[in-house]
Amino acid sequence: MNTLSPQDSFDHSSDPAFLAYYSEQSASPATLARFQRIRDKSFKLISARHGNLTNLTVLDIGCGAGTQARLWAEQGHRVFGLDVNQPLVELGRRRANELGLMIEFEVGSATKLPYADASMDVCLMPELLEHVGDWQSCLSEAVRVLKPGGMLYLSTSNALCPRQHEFNLPLYSWYPGFLKRHFERLAVTTRPDIANHARYPAVNWFTFYGLRRHLGAMGMQCLDRFDLIDTSDKSLVEKALVSAVLNFAPLRFAGHIMTPGTSVFGFKQAS
Repeated sequence: MNTLSPQDSFDHSSDPAFLAYYSEQSASPATLARFQRIRDKSFKLISARHGNLTNLTVLDIGCGAGTQARLWAEQGHRVFGLDVNQPLVELGRRRANELGLMIEFEVGSATKLPYADASMDVCLMPELLEHVGDWQSCLSEAVRVLKPGGMLYLSTSNALCPRQHEFNLPLYSWYPGFLKRHFERLAVTTRPDIANHARYPAVNWFTFYGLRRHLGAMGMQCLDRFDLIDTSDKSLVEKALVSAVLNFAPLRFAGHIMTPGTSVFGFKQAS
């Protein structure tokens, strides 16, 4: 089991404005609907590979106020939630207790997870990698705690798309690095409003292709959002369009350019 060492310490507090903003956003119908879609797609993928499993062990890394963790716990899975932000973890714990859900919340760092090797069936990493300088350790730790055959879901920033939700600035994803560093400094000093008062504003920008290459080197098989499109209820025209995106690389690349975030579903291959 890994534990935090002094040099890995983080500021576990939260700006009151950020806490208020996140408390509201995490309980919104849009957030609930989005996490329900992620849960349902994830479970469909897992079931296709391993059968209709029950009582999965699920880790929500960067769990925030625990919205995603609660949705998995409601279906009877054993759920752990970890976040660096203590006030949000406490909020998540209160909300789970009010619903009578048993979720094991903990304050800690995604770069050194306090869980055993190969102990999780599912690792969820929503909107986390962009905020952690050492994002490579976040991925290494998630893969470490996954069982062979286990699934990692992550969502993060998209360097290809000009639309984003991290900074209240137009076309921010396309800013050159030196300009991004400038606004990152402003966000933690005199202009916290431009990053929604986040204690750790986004500092990393990714593409699906880069993440697939990085995770592939660690034995992960990765799928993107287009691989998960269900065409069973689509018209012939829609099916043809999806087939074109899946089979013609420039069209898939264009699809990533038009999508604000990057999503990856990865399965850990048996060693």
